[in-house]
Amino acid sequence: MAFIRRKERSRERFSLLLLDLEEYYFEQHTAYHMTGNGSSSLPNRYNQGSLKICSKSVIFEPDEVNKPILKIPLKDCKRIEAVEENDGNPFKETKPACILVETKQVYLIKEGDVVAPYKYERGERNVIFQLDMPLKTEDVVQTLLQLHRASCLDKLGDQTAMIAANLQSRLARTSFDKNSFQSVTERPHMECEAEMVSPLVTNPGHVCITDHNLYFQPLNSYPDSVVQIGLHSVRRIYKRRHGLRPLGLEVFCTENDLCSDIYLKFYNTKDRDELYYYIATFLENHITEHTAESYMLQWQRGHISNYQYLLHLNNLADRSVNDLSQYPVFPWVISDYSSPQLDLLNPASFRDLSKPVGALNTERLERLLERYRDMPEPRFMYGSHYSSPGYVLFYLVRVAPEHMLCLQNGRYDHADRMFNSVGETWKNCLEGGTDFKELIPEFYGTDSSFLKNLLSLNLGRRQGGGRVGDVELPSWASEVDDFLQKMRAALESQHVSEHLHEWIDLIFGYKQRGSEAVAAHNVFHPLTYEGVIDCDSIEDPDQKIAMLTQILEFGQTPRQLFTTPHPQRITPRFHSVSSGTSLSTSPNDLSPASPSLDSFEDLTEESKTLAWSNMNKLALQSSHKIHKEVVTGIAGTLSGTSIFSTSQDSTLKMFSKEGGGLQRSISFSNMALSSCVMLPEDKTVVCSSWDNNVYFYSIAYGRRQDTLMGHDDAVSQVCWRDNQLYTASWDSTIKVWKCVAADISSNKRAHFELLAELEHESGVNTIALSPAGTLLASGTKEGSLSVWDIASCSLLHQIACHSGKIHQVAFSPDSRNILSVGEDSCLKVTDVQTGMLLSTVPAEDEQRCFCWDGNTVLSGGQSGNLLIWDLLSSKVIHKIPAHSGPVTCIWMNEQCSSVITGGEDKQIMFWKHQY
Repeated sequence: MAFIRRKERSRERFSLLLLDLEEYYFEQHTAYHMTGNGSSSLPNRYNQGSLKICSKSVIFEPDEVNKPILKIPLKDCKRIEAVEENDGNPFKETKPACILVETKQVYLIKEGDVVAPYKYERGERNVIFQLDMPLKTEDVVQTLLQLHRASCLDKLGDQTAMIAANLQSRLARTSFDKNSFQSVTERPHMECEAEMVSPLVTNPGHVCITDHNLYFQPLNSYPDSVVQIGLHSVRRIYKRRHGLRPLGLEVFCTENDLCSDIYLKFYNTKDRDELYYYIATFLENHITEHTAESYMLQWQRGHISNYQYLLHLNNLADRSVNDLSQYPVFPWVISDYSSPQLDLLNPASFRDLSKPVGALNTERLERLLERYRDMPEPRFMYGSHYSSPGYVLFYLVRVAPEHMLCLQNGRYDHADRMFNSVGETWKNCLEGGTDFKELIPEFYGTDSSFLKNLLSLNLGRRQGGGRVGDVELPSWASEVDDFLQKMRAALESQHVSEHLHEWIDLIFGYKQRGSEAVAAHNVFHPLTYEGVIDCDSIEDPDQKIAMLTQILEFGQTPRQLFTTPHPQRITPRFHSVSSGTSLSTSPNDLSPASPSLDSFEDLTEESKTLAWSNMNKLALQSSHKIHKEVVTGIAGTLSGTSIFSTSQDSTLKMFSKEGGGLQRSISFSNMALSSCVMLPEDKTVVCSSWDNNVYFYSIAYGRRQDTLMGHDDAVSQVCWRDNQLYTASWDSTIKVWKCVAADISSNKRAHFELLAELEHESGVNTIALSPAGTLLASGTKEGSLSVWDIASCSLLHQIACHSGKIHQVAFSPDSRNILSVGEDSCLKVTDVQTGMLLSTVPAEDEQRCFCWDGNTVLSGGQSGNLLIWDLLSSKVIHKIPAHSGPVTCIWMNEQCSSVITGGEDKQIMFWKHQY
């Protein structure tokens, strides 16, 4: 499984899992376990092995693998002292001193080298060890006596404090051994103390980071003397909560692996953060690449699978396979475990993802709600959680038996309560009074070993007499690999893809807490939620430890990632999976099918796709300085022969692309023009002006045909659709006008009817219509983004999107997302359906204008360069030198094959793809 290390240490049976929870392994010594009393009838026998000194116990691992490991809890010891070995002959020379431990109890572990429940030998007895280096005997005895005193203290808090002091003293007396550096030229950046974390255990030591490597050196040299990770191999890093405190750091050297390369817990947040930011400097765009919003955008558009997206969300929500109290949580998605065939085209085969497990059974839910209503505050609906260390090991006991024994004091659970059957487990989650657990990622992976008793473990007998063996599979699965393959196919199915966002709302999103959680019947015990209890504020050490233990063992709700409804996935045509289909496809292939060319509506769509895929091949055709001030707007005729541009010099210019020269220059007023738009049939150009007016210019007649005086301040932008004009103004309004066109030949002026006025809290700087013309987006001077329904003229969403003026907004071609750029030098993607911010991509300089196809962005900014962005990776993939000053506007023809830009350098530039 993910956290089961494949690299086994040869012949070594000892592991940190033999320690109690929250126990440390300090040091080891080669030693002999002496049996016999030294008499002629029962002479001394010497069993060689390793003596481990731990904070709460003494452990002896014999070299003979068939002999049991001895564990002696220090709290059960009555006497620890150094004694001289004597074989009963007073005339013989005294032999080296030994360590005598008088105890009431000894644990016998892994007898016959078999993982099994611990055996106990109770009753007072003496256990004697002789060190291979006798001179250390007295030091070891003094250490044991000190730890014994700590174990015998009445209060748990005092015990913990005394052991912690011992640990900190050991760390302070040692430092990182720089002889472990990979190269003599390495320069250390920082060194501090930390603990390496793995499931249920932590191991203290020293961290050192250099300009090339991250090192961890365990205090006890276990399992290796040093762990080394090259900084240039790091792919992902995450800050973690560990023990409810911001002390953890997890480092991954792979993109999609469940298990990290190292998980460290620091003793203070400052050390953790310094190391995090130092490593982050080696990861290009690390902070922007790994946000919930950026992954959401990739998932929504089908670039990562449901499985990958859930892994990323778990990672971002502090879930780690190295922390069983915060293990990654995955949903039950199938509800049918009894049919002979699994039909993934039938919605009835799936669980309702809009409800938590506890709310799936209406009758059980009603009983739980009755108790909830009668409960004093703080109330909760479910007395157990959907994820906890016990539940994780319930599923993984066959591959992680030592973890289960560690968690349950050397015992397995009762045979009838173990993970015996997938169908029985689902039935109990559906009907049981206290069982509301979800699944773990292993159910959707490729390693099926957790379903089989490959280690031949003796897990007990059930009431019917049968031994606990392999997990019983549903009848629709022929064997374990087939089961996992069908589970993964279900997770990636069309039905789950369309509803997974509902489950994300419950676990990671806005239905996790508050009134929405109550309405969704998704309320767990208060102690499971982040931030409810500040353990550092609890003064009583015993109460603090008890509270922390309860929280860690009971289960923890993931960190909340979303506070607004999660958008639905865009679900293109998926691979068909029916009950009769053989699922031989590997999990990596179970992703949305790529659209084929025959799915394009016409050749225009095909040409657009080709143009955007070659956007990095834009080449400058010509540039023309036709204005005296900043170019503010560009519009072209359908044929592309004539180009119109507006400027702060108050003129509208008509440029002949074929002739390469200026054809007309029109002045409407003495104030700046802010935008222009070409009306259908290429007969009229509409211009907006800072003089509060909108001007209509007839191309055929070469003169102004109408003026609309509609605002109390500058008109910043205009849009046109279906005989309706949309005007945005710095007077904080957008106005919607119905226009009856003028007939210049008969001297009839245009008629304007005001249909609606959309109020804003500050000046409107930019607007955009959705491709279908049903939605309008607006951006204000104060950074607010609004989405309006045109039919009802109602506000759907208003988001404080940017920290400064929004320069431009535009819908994606499918109308699902809005891209905006602003003074804060960020590109931001917002989901139209929910109003949720999906992605924030910082730019090196302020971007002023753009075009996009929903993923690739062509933008122009303060530097004068044209930048091509891949939003899914949040990266600039190409940079094209363009204007000598900021780029202020971009126009693209319908086929996306021709691009024209305008800038503060007063120029318009013509660009063409070079295929």
